[in-house]
Amino acid sequence: MRFCRFDDDRLGIVEGDVVTDVTAAAALLPPEPWPAPRGDRFMRHFDLLRPEMERLAQETEGRPLSSVRLLSPIANPGKIIGAPVNYQKHLDEARTDRAINFGGGVRTIDEYGLFLKAASSLVGPGEGVVAARSDRRIDHEVELAVVIGRGGYAIPEDRALEHVAGYAIGLDMTVRGTEDRSFRKSFDSFSVLGPWVVTADELPDASALDLELSIGGEVRQRSNTRLLIFGVPRLIAYASAAYRLYPGDVIMTGTPEGVAPVQPGDVMDVRIQSIGAMKVAVRGTP
Repeated sequence: MRFCRFDDDRLGIVEGDVVTDVTAAAALLPPEPWPAPRGDRFMRHFDLLRPEMERLAQETEGRPLSSVRLLSPIANPGKIIGAPVNYQKHLDEARTDRAINFGGGVRTIDEYGLFLKAASSLVGPGEGVVAARSDRRIDHEVELAVVIGRGGYAIPEDRALEHVAGYAIGLDMTVRGTEDRSFRKSFDSFSVLGPWVVTADELPDASALDLELSIGGEVRQRSNTRLLIFGVPRLIAYASAAYRLYPGDVIMTGTPEGVAPVQPGDVMDVRIQSIGAMKVAVRGTP
């Protein structure tokens, strides 16, 4: 299944270039007391909702994807986890390019650990990225994004994929500078997720997927997830050894070489094999 969120918080199932509105399935969500349990409410109850979503998709007429505005398919992740310098060639370019490292040493992912991005930075491809810091370089970083379906703590690496709900395309936008990563990567709109989530049963192996980002027909980034230093299972085990994972948490797995600045007016064309493609516009004002 490929599910999305679009327009005015509508829930959709995507098949080809058609999206079918299955928002009525959300009526099955159980009421929640205050304080609400941790994790994204939809993802906590996804197994309950899925049969009704599939039924509605068979009975409802779809509409062209091109006619809707795609939001982040995950509305309320508890946390967005980032993986720094998780491709060797990106590590190499970060160590040699002063516009990236600002004269500081660049260490490896097992030395850095992971970092967190503010959930408030999350947007969908139809909302676009705001590059409001004209005084600083703002870079694109295309990444495979993992959506957690079943929470857990200290998850063994050999059981990690049992906790994956699905995959999406992620953009981990960043302001270059000397501040901590979590600050520079948490500006509003700096976490793009989309265009939909492909469920793990449809994509059981994400270990060898081509990914690419281009602007104006120029390919900026092109690689394959088999080149990740820490693959998806290891990242899940690594993250959950530090903090408990909850349904709807998002892990951005790291970006390959080719990171480069964006400017207002650019349109990033990003794609990952077996997931899909999305166009994300860059603008100068919110």
